[in-house]
Amino acid sequence: MKMAELDIHSDDYALTVHTSQDILECMQKGKLDSISVLVNMTCSGECIDMLVDAVPTLPFLPKMSVHLDFVEGKCLAGSGEVPLLARKGSDLIGLSWGKLFFLSFYPGKRKAVKKQLKKEIRAQLAAGWKEIQRCMRAAEACHIPCEQKNLRIDAHQHAHMIPVVWEALTEVIEEEHYEVEYIRNSKEILGAFLSEGTLLKTYRPVNVVKNRLLYLLSRKVDRYAREHSMKPMYLWGLVMSGYMDYDRIVRLYPAVAGKAAEEHRILEFCIHPGRMLAEEVTPEVDRQAADDFYLCSDRQVEKDTVMRLSSLRTKSL
Repeated sequence: MKMAELDIHSDDYALTVHTSQDILECMQKGKLDSISVLVNMTCSGECIDMLVDAVPTLPFLPKMSVHLDFVEGKCLAGSGEVPLLARKGSDLIGLSWGKLFFLSFYPGKRKAVKKQLKKEIRAQLAAGWKEIQRCMRAAEACHIPCEQKNLRIDAHQHAHMIPVVWEALTEVIEEEHYEVEYIRNSKEILGAFLSEGTLLKTYRPVNVVKNRLLYLLSRKVDRYAREHSMKPMYLWGLVMSGYMDYDRIVRLYPAVAGKAAEEHRILEFCIHPGRMLAEEVTPEVDRQAADDFYLCSDRQVEKDTVMRLSSLRTKSL
C-alpha cells in the first residue's frame, strides 16, 4: 500500500519569544520535520540564539525556511529604500495581502512595487540564510542530524504566491545565484475536505475562498518546481487554518494523503503551535491578527495536534 510522504511543519518561529519557545518544545520532542523562521522582528536575533543554544538538546535539526514577511516586523532593506512597503512615518513593514494582490494588476505602481519588493526580499533572504546556516553549523558541530542542504523559502500569509511577489522572488533567486531546495506551494485539495459532509459546517468560508485563490496561483509554483528539480507538494493548512485539530485531520487523512501519494507529492501539514503572550503584542504585530490568531487558545490545540501527528506516518492508504 502507498504511504504519503509527510512534512510536519510549523510556521512563525521568531514571531515572538513565547511563540518560539512553544515551537522549540515541539522540536525537542522530535515532532517537527521543518519550521519557518521570521528574520525581520525585533526578537528574531534572540529567538535564533535560543535555537542555536538548544541544538545539542534536539534529536535532529528540522529543515528551516526563510519566512518572508511583508505584513509585520521591520523593513530590513530600510524604510527609505522601500517606502511603498513601509507603514507611513515608520520603519515597520505593513502591506496587506489584499493590497499586494491589487498592486500585482495596477500598472501605475506595479513596476515600482516590484523593484522595492526585490530589495526587501534580497535583505530578508540574506539575513535568513545566514542565520539558518549558523544553526546548521551548530548541528554539525554537535553531531545532530540535519537533512537540509540549501535554501528553503515560504512566506507569511503565503504572500509569495501573489504574482508581483513571485516575480520579484524568482528574479532575486536568479540574480543572487541561490541554490534553492524548496519553495512552498500553497496548493490544497479542496475536494478532500468536501468529501466529509458532516465537517462542512466546521470550515470558515473565508478559508475556502483562500484555498481556491491560492490553488489558481499554484500553477506557476508547480512549473517552477518541475524546472528546478524540486519535489512537488500539497499543503494542508488553508481550509482548516486557525484550527488544525487532530480529530478532523484523522478523519480527512485517507482522502488528502491518498491524493498526495497517488500524485507522488509531499504532504506538508502547515501548523502554528506557538502562542503569543499579551505582553508581546507590539506595534510590529498586526493587532487584528494577534486578537484573531496569535493570542488565541486554538494555538494550544495546534500544539497538541503536532505532538500526535507523527502517528500518521504508520497509516497506509
